[in-house]
Order: sequence, then structure tokens, then C-alpha cells
Amino acid sequence: MSDDSSEKLKVSRREAIKIAATGLLATLPITAAAEKAEAAISKGKAALSHKNSPGKTTYIFLNKWEASFVEAATARLIPPDEKWGGAIEAGVPNYIDKQLGGSWGAGERLYRSGPWQQGTKTQGYQLPYTPAELFRTAFKALQKTMKTPLAKMSATEQDNFLKDLEKGGADLGGVPSQIFFSSLLQMTMEGFFSDPVYGGNYDMLSWRMIGFPGAYGSYYDVVDKHGIKIDRAPTSLAEDSMGMVHQHPNIPAHLGR
Repeated sequence: MSDDSSEKLKVSRREAIKIAATGLLATLPITAAAEKAEAAISKGKAALSHKNSPGKTTYIFLNKWEASFVEAATARLIPPDEKWGGAIEAGVPNYIDKQLGGSWGAGERLYRSGPWQQGTKTQGYQLPYTPAELFRTAFKALQKTMKTPLAKMSATEQDNFLKDLEKGGADLGGVPSQIFFSSLLQMTMEGFFSDPVYGGNYDMLSWRMIGFPGAYGSYYDVVDKHGIKIDRAPTSLAEDSMGMVHQHPNIPAHLGR
């Protein structure tokens, strides 16, 4: 979201996502990494068929206003391009909704006995909220203060709004705005790249985009081969013999990796 990184290095949001997913971002100069990732992705990849759509999401946690905000925000964080779909096409809002409405959102495995003190940057999450409480608290504060819903803003206005959240300094009912933004961004990336079993990555869109084969049970036939490309259609953890993915969104994606 930084102006310097996007304008000076001229790396698009989509290119940065591709690079990060292939593990190149931390090891190569950004421009070289972008070129390498783009070249690898463009070879032999089937373009997204716009007939393959996750359809209308039945929300179990998000209310109408919250769902509209999440759809608009995730669409800007991972927008589609001329070849591949983005967060909406991958069903990311559905992933976020089902995770927040499930055991992970309820803080099933989260320590909640305090004490609650201001932590350092190296100490990780220090707030007393469950993930569901964090999002709902921030949503309520945003709904009260936003004069224009995010979905009705222009693309530039949406980007500026998200940058302001990322910058921090605002209190969203007790939730620092930068914590809310980082949580939303993290869940957006998870929903885009995680196994479809958790409710996102519809039609394994992101895996096809980066060439990730998914959850094959065995690579015995190629275990002694090195430096070769695994050119297979991706498969999900929950895919049956007919190719149908049976979602289990109440399983936290954090535990399924």
C-alpha cells in the first residue's frame, strides 16, 4: 500500500502477490523478481474462465453493511487483472465470513486471561478481543464514522481510505486501525491462497495462477527428480473422486497448513 513502493518500483499489486506467493519477494530485487515470477506464471497457465464463479455468498457472520465493506476492501487489496480473477472471484469474502463465524473467530484456541497491556512490536497480538470481536468492534466504529460506504467510493478513494487505516493512529472502538487493517489484509491473503476447503480460493484460482499443484497424496514418482516443473492441475485437501470440493470452513486455516 506504500506510495513509494508502488510508484518508484512500478510493481503492481498483482505482481507483488504473485512474487510473495512464490517465495521470491524476500530474496530477489523486486523488479527482477516480478519479471521472473511473471515469466513463470505466463507459461502454460489456463486463463480464468469467468463462467467459474463462487456465486452469491450466504453470510453467517457478517451483516449487510459489514459484508459490503469486506467485499469492497478485498476487491481493492487483490483486484482482478486481464487474465486472472481477484479476491471476489476467489470467494475471499466467503472465507472471511466463515472463519469469523466459526471456532477460530470465537477464539477457541486463544488465551484470554490477561493481563492486557501495551505490547512491543515483537510480542504479536496483545488485544483482549477474539477475531470475531475485533472485526465486529471495528465495523461498528467505522459504520458510525464513515459518511460514504466503502462500496460507493471511487477506486482512488477506496485506496486512500485503506492506506489511512494501514497508517494507523485511529481508534476503532478500542481497536487500533492498523491492527484492523493488518488483520483484514492477512485474512484476505489467507482466503486467496489457502486450500478451498476453508471457503476461499474458489476453483483453486490462485493455485492455478502461481502453478501450485495443491494437496497430492504422493510425489513418489518424482521424488528422485530435481529441478523439474510439477505441471499438474491442482487438487484440494477435500476434493472427492469427482473433483468436488467439500468445504469445512469451521476448520481454522491456520491449523491446516
